[in-house]
Amino acid sequence: MLKKTRRLLAVVFFTLITLLLLDFTGALHTWLGWMAKVQFLPAVLAVNVVVIVVLVILTLVFGRIYCSVICPLGVFQDIVAWIHGKRKKNRYSYSPAMSWLRYLMLAVLVVAIIAGVGALVALLAPYSTFGRMVQNLFQPLWMLGNNVLAGIAERMDSYTFYHVDVWIKSLTTFGIAAVTFLVIGYLAWRHGRTWCNTICPVGTVLGFFARFSWFKVRFVEDKCKQCSLCSKNCKASCIDYKTMTVDYSRCVVCGNCIDQCKFGALSYAPGPLMPRKKKTETDSAIDAGQEKNVCEGRRAFLLATAAATTAALAQEKKKVDGGLAVIEEKVAPERQTPITPPGSLSANNMARRCTACQLCVSKCPNQVLRPSANLSTLMQPIMSFERGYCRPECVDCAEVCPTGAIQPITRAEKSAIQIGHAVPIHKNCVNITDSIDCDNCSRHCPTGAIEMVPSDPNDEESFMVPAVNTEKCIGCGACENLCPARPFSAIIVEGHEVHRTI
Repeated sequence: MLKKTRRLLAVVFFTLITLLLLDFTGALHTWLGWMAKVQFLPAVLAVNVVVIVVLVILTLVFGRIYCSVICPLGVFQDIVAWIHGKRKKNRYSYSPAMSWLRYLMLAVLVVAIIAGVGALVALLAPYSTFGRMVQNLFQPLWMLGNNVLAGIAERMDSYTFYHVDVWIKSLTTFGIAAVTFLVIGYLAWRHGRTWCNTICPVGTVLGFFARFSWFKVRFVEDKCKQCSLCSKNCKASCIDYKTMTVDYSRCVVCGNCIDQCKFGALSYAPGPLMPRKKKTETDSAIDAGQEKNVCEGRRAFLLATAAATTAALAQEKKKVDGGLAVIEEKVAPERQTPITPPGSLSANNMARRCTACQLCVSKCPNQVLRPSANLSTLMQPIMSFERGYCRPECVDCAEVCPTGAIQPITRAEKSAIQIGHAVPIHKNCVNITDSIDCDNCSRHCPTGAIEMVPSDPNDEESFMVPAVNTEKCIGCGACENLCPARPFSAIIVEGHEVHRTI
């Protein structure tokens, strides 16, 4: 019953949180957004005391069930291990805990959080690691499937689905996600929960509390035959059948050992260990009969994931203007200061609290957010306006962030938050290069911060160029995105280290 219950809950949590990360419409966040906020490290960074206390109490009562039910990366490892278990059974063995490595990784995480080294936090955070894998490796396939359905629906005069652009937002983050998928997948394939019990800092923290849990997997010593099946099926490698002990700091309460034991020598129960009892000849005869009659339990997970390639995603169709001329793609400018989303307060707050889970990148409807390739902010979201601009009425990223790196804001508040300011580059302006009359940047500025002025102050008849009132500009990027100059815009946005309200 323990194993079946754990599996059912794990399948439900894993399926729902994967759907939340795959969803590119933002529709599921209303119902499933809480699943990101109950993850341990995001709750710590968001100072969500209620969630932290609940998870600690849950661990003190039941052990590390968070790692085998709630954490999607933990369940992902279980799925990989289960697939391999279909081919090779009884493949694990007890190994002593590598405590020095576990606590070293925890110390690295704590120092990285304090120092604001977001790249290290992102690499070690389990929920964020899973989020990057889903967003970079599997969401493009999900979106391609959506586009296939959209094509079919279009032929049936239905608009249930709509086409979306499929593109790689960051080659660096894509590469990191692919390598992480292969490394964790290999470790899970060969050694089960190695990543959880040697690298993951969350596992180390919860493992400390799990030592004192009320419910534990316990040996009924007088029934144990030391057949070693418990050790051979423990994917955490934490059961030493020779001494009949369990390392509770590594046990994730998966139930495999109890399921495989043919003699009822293991139980998941509260209270102290049952004392060893001297066996009688009658007991031995009963045990021998039980050994013949008890059959080995079967295991089955409902979900299995497959490694996927997204090489075909780079083959994106070129945009054509009325079928007459190819529109050259914009090139992102070299910004002196990266732009962080409204609600992030400052670059420093973003660096300290963001775990680069990619949830905001996945949900951005305007394709403005993408992972940073800068080493100091690696994989954290930054803004760029080649495909869209940050619409004043959109607050999706602030609504989905589970760590508080992007604070919740209203639409009215967003319209007054200055995340950067526009800077004209007159040499790129089509008014000068192509001798035409363009005022796109001025007409589409939502705050009226751009005015067209003569390029020559002494000649009213000279070509008009944009001038920016930096006190009114909020840095939304509408001017940069809608500027017709190619490949470099004639007006770009420079970010602000600290946001301010205007």
